Amino acid sequence: MIRILAAVAAFCLLPAAPAHAAADDEPRRLFTFQDPAITESSGLAVSPTHDDVYYTHNDSAAAPTFYAVDGKGRTLATYQVRGAEARDWEAMAASRDAEGRGVLWFADIGDNLNGAWPDISVYKVMEPRRLSDATLPATRYRFRYADGARNAEGIMVEPDTGRLYVVSKEFAGSVYAAPKRLRSDRVNVLRKVASAPLMATDAAYAPDGSSYVIRTYFSATLYRPSGELITKVTMPDLQQAESIAYTRDGKALLAGSEGPRSPVYRVPIPERALPTPKPSPVRAEKEPVADAEDVASESAGLTATDVLVWLAVAVGAIGVITFLARRTR
Repeated sequence: MIRILAAVAAFCLLPAAPAHAAADDEPRRLFTFQDPAITESSGLAVSPTHDDVYYTHNDSAAAPTFYAVDGKGRTLATYQVRGAEARDWEAMAASRDAEGRGVLWFADIGDNLNGAWPDISVYKVMEPRRLSDATLPATRYRFRYADGARNAEGIMVEPDTGRLYVVSKEFAGSVYAAPKRLRSDRVNVLRKVASAPLMATDAAYAPDGSSYVIRTYFSATLYRPSGELITKVTMPDLQQAESIAYTRDGKALLAGSEGPRSPVYRVPIPERALPTPKPSPVRAEKEPVADAEDVASESAGLTATDVLVWLAVAVGAIGVITFLARRTR
């Protein structure tokens, strides 16, 4: 009887599954850009420091401009980037620097003629602390490919090292690594380090650095940092699939499209590709030392009261056994 009651109690204490659990396993529309000025959303990034804030920019524009929007797609602020050009902005990325400040990267890397420009540029902008219209300074980094000019539409930044990567858009695409230390006073050389899917339109690194994603017009592919393929993820049917990013927790992808009032979808990542939680360091000097009663309680899944009750029962049983033993001598 005791076992049955314990099982019933354990079942009653199980946490109830949230009502929306099933919905979280399917792609869903997160928001739609409301601003009529956002007509060709080509880059997408999640703010590293502001909750529920997303950044985007148009494919090509008269001026280098980007937008901060909220979780309903409403524009919170419009920013101009001082000292930058907008020949063909194709992608953006977000990261944190060594001090934990947000950093935004804007990639002027489109080159439909594969050699129309002598070099390409990526602009580094410190993330604004206030979400209000402003003009922000940028640091320009110029690049060239070690194996000849390429058209590209994807960039990503490795979180732990801050290293920048460019992903080319070709029939036989490639991932190119920038130097560990970027120079603003000369052209930096991009070198091929991995292959990329056919006609890649964007890329992004997971927030914990455990994987990266490269998307095309039809799907997205997840990779280990080594370049090992993890899995493919089907993307929602979009007008012109251009952008990809990870959610801040790394459990889903955000997929965007060009066009006026374009949507952004949240696409769950398959379980086998989810980030592995890193164990928290144990600080022995700050942890209270458990006494014998606490250890017994935790190991058995019981409270201190339960332990005392079972001890009393055990003592009583021993007494009964001792009494019977003496009577049967």
